[in-house]
Amino acid sequence: MTDTPTEIPELDPSEARRRVDAGAAFVDVREPDELRAVRVPDAASLPLSTFLDAWEATLDPKREVMVLCRSGARSGRVTAFLREQGVPAVNVRGGILAWERDGLTVDKD
Repeated sequence: MTDTPTEIPELDPSEARRRVDAGAAFVDVREPDELRAVRVPDAASLPLSTFLDAWEATLDPKREVMVLCRSGARSGRVTAFLREQGVPAVNVRGGILAWERDGLTVDKD
């Protein structure tokens, strides 16, 4: 995966939520232990540790996908990778931290 992505499209959590509600795919690339603590209910889990093995079987390459992690760094790398593959991916700026801060729905254990 790209280490230093450039020009990665990003959206704030509220706009990402609107796009998911309008039909965009939603992927969380955090690891299972992170998801157990807090997660967005309708985000698909594709952990970064297994992402390269699973993304093609999981994502429609023509469907826009919002990519989420804890703070936006890992999801930025995944977004850059997906865009290199032709997938219209967008990074959720600030990750789950910003998602929660903006008062959007999360599940917690």
